[in-house]
Amino acid sequence: MAISSGRRSLTVPGLLPEDPYLERYWVRPGGATVLALEGDDRLTIRDPDGGQAAEVTALAPDGSEDAAALGARADAPATVLRSLIGSGADGARDVIDALAGHGLDPTHATAVRLFGQWSPAGSVHSFTAERPVVVVIAAPEGASVLEGGVPASDLDVEVRRTRPRTHDQLELPPPLAEPRLDFRVDRATALSYEVKAGEYIQIIDLQGKQCSDFLAFHRRKLEDGIERGFDPTITRTLMGNAFPQPGLYSKFYDLDMDVLVEVIRDTVGRHDSFLLACTSRYYESLGYFGHTNCTDNFNGQLETYAIAPRKGWQALNFFYNTMFATDHLLVFDEPWSRPGDYVLLRAATDLVCASSACPDDVDPANGWDPTEVHVRVYSPEHTFSAAIAHRVTPDAEPTLTTETGFHPRISALTSRTTEYNGYWLPTSFDNHGATDEYWACRERAAIMDLSPLRKFEVLGPDAEALLQATVTRDVRRLSDGHVVYTAMCNEDGGMIDDATIFRIADTNFRFVGGGEYDGVWLREQASRLGLNAFVKESTDHLHNVAVQGPASRALLEEIVWTPPAQTPFGALEWFRFSVGRVGGPTGVPAVISRTGYTGELGYEIFCHPKDAPTVWDSIWAAGEPHGLLPLGLDALDILRIEAGLIFAGYEFDDQVDPFEAGIGFTVTKAKDEDYVGREALRERRDHPQRTLVGLDLAGNEPAGHGDGVYVDRQQVGVVTSGTRSPILKKNIALARVAVQHRDPGAALEVGKLDGHQKRIPATVVPFPFYDPEKTRPRS
Repeated sequence: MAISSGRRSLTVPGLLPEDPYLERYWVRPGGATVLALEGDDRLTIRDPDGGQAAEVTALAPDGSEDAAALGARADAPATVLRSLIGSGADGARDVIDALAGHGLDPTHATAVRLFGQWSPAGSVHSFTAERPVVVVIAAPEGASVLEGGVPASDLDVEVRRTRPRTHDQLELPPPLAEPRLDFRVDRATALSYEVKAGEYIQIIDLQGKQCSDFLAFHRRKLEDGIERGFDPTITRTLMGNAFPQPGLYSKFYDLDMDVLVEVIRDTVGRHDSFLLACTSRYYESLGYFGHTNCTDNFNGQLETYAIAPRKGWQALNFFYNTMFATDHLLVFDEPWSRPGDYVLLRAATDLVCASSACPDDVDPANGWDPTEVHVRVYSPEHTFSAAIAHRVTPDAEPTLTTETGFHPRISALTSRTTEYNGYWLPTSFDNHGATDEYWACRERAAIMDLSPLRKFEVLGPDAEALLQATVTRDVRRLSDGHVVYTAMCNEDGGMIDDATIFRIADTNFRFVGGGEYDGVWLREQASRLGLNAFVKESTDHLHNVAVQGPASRALLEEIVWTPPAQTPFGALEWFRFSVGRVGGPTGVPAVISRTGYTGELGYEIFCHPKDAPTVWDSIWAAGEPHGLLPLGLDALDILRIEAGLIFAGYEFDDQVDPFEAGIGFTVTKAKDEDYVGREALRERRDHPQRTLVGLDLAGNEPAGHGDGVYVDRQQVGVVTSGTRSPILKKNIALARVAVQHRDPGAALEVGKLDGHQKRIPATVVPFPFYDPEKTRPRS
């Protein structure tokens, strides 16, 4: 028997190997990046999604244009640079100032133009600098998606240096604004500093996987002889979280329940508020005597402020990756933080603060290798958006939570928002609440923001072939102007996502799903199959509201105009769409589809974010006579459960097939072409193990996601979603159960507490619970 001597190594895709010769950048559509190259430095520009032009402008040290230094010729106008003049876009002023410093007037700049409308995904162009040169790489914006354009996408840029960067150049990210304080906390040390009310504190993990313990004390109380610092127990109690995060529950409190700081941004999402900052006793218990520790470092720094030393400090341990295992044991592992990750806090009062660069090198707390931390303090006149960072893949650049185009109108009606899929969305509205909003949708009309849905333009000669090979529906049967609901599965039949597909033309489709990864996966399949198809994300070009309820058609008929070449709005059937305008023939361009997520007659209106307030205002004014209300996520959850509509992470994930998720109808049995997961789904259809059922619950206690479903002692399923139905006047739930218990009338029990001490009697019933024949959305 041959034994392989090869050994597989751990993969850490979130942390690229440190290479002092390599720099990586991203260029956003409509933006530009300025880089200084030395002779023999190699510049590589990549179009990862395909179909994205690039403009490269080169400058000699005297400010004259010098494309020849790259072995190229600039013969096209630098459209992006010229458009940045007078622009109010984020970063535009920085680019203009950087160019002015090199003597360039962008008004007449020219560029080398790379790639284009039909450049394949992954196209690459490289230059080697023949002499010192300043290079500007810009990504032109695309045309309006609503008017048949193709959305722009990011460019990837790499620079391979002939000389390595210095340590400081390698680590320190640019400041968010001009800092008042800007200092390094060296490895295994701590520093104290003072912050005024309203100022912002940015704590940066420079090299990744480094914990930074944080202390904050109420300055005025210290002056009165009262020591009041961060109290983790009070904070967790008042915020209801293991640690506060940006949004509604973002504050840290002291012993008097006074707010000390508020979290504004967090690019990591995993910290600790349970454990002490490391202590000498911890290291002594492991046999490491005299080991440097955060507590002693803090004691030394706080002595100046007459703060009594402690054996162990209750700290907020940023980037410390702790969790509770299923047996309630507190465990920890390497931090999630990557180089440049940070938290941004806002001081609620004058503070005395201290930050450490934890010295722990005897366990995974700092990835086994403690490094430095950097702190910046910004004055109150700066403003920073509240945000959490998301990465679609572990090695992707983070994107921050943002506001939808409808946020200016929504924020005037409620402050109760939550982070959802990269956007801030309302949970409920002032003076209404979930129940009131729910009844508005069931009886009259409601408007809700669904902009976080991810939209992708699937384009090109092989666009239809790509979708036919990746979704369970037969896309070839789809006509222009039609929409189909489908599942998208992996090779094992597990669901990657559910989605709707809009057929715009023979070679143009719009894929609307729940997750950003959908686009990554579709591009991977196009590459694997060698298809000439482009997948371009258009989420930032298409924000959408749903107008749902019995009065939705009547109120929208007053404001939606469709041209003669499109199906008239009033004639739109279920799962059809038209391209038209809101507000008459000269109004806002929009796509109007007869789709929804409530089980009612309803429509979705897609528009450009800049037009979103106008669209909202038009709908709001037209809806007032019909009793239109805004609707948040809390009410939407009740509506979709009653209608038997599934939700990612609840009814399905990549371990659950469409039959188990309750949407087996999306798997087209007659589809005779191969697609990803086809054979696995055929096997799962023929030999099902679990299925989704409806449950009627006895009594007034609701079931919740994750509750076990039992027959006697044995668990036979799990509740995926549960709610109190206002219209049915009872508690209902969706549950995935063994097929032996799927028949209507089967008696089951939902387990509460430990699953056995308390049971709720339940009966299997058909679903949807509300309007099972779907007569209302078809009406």
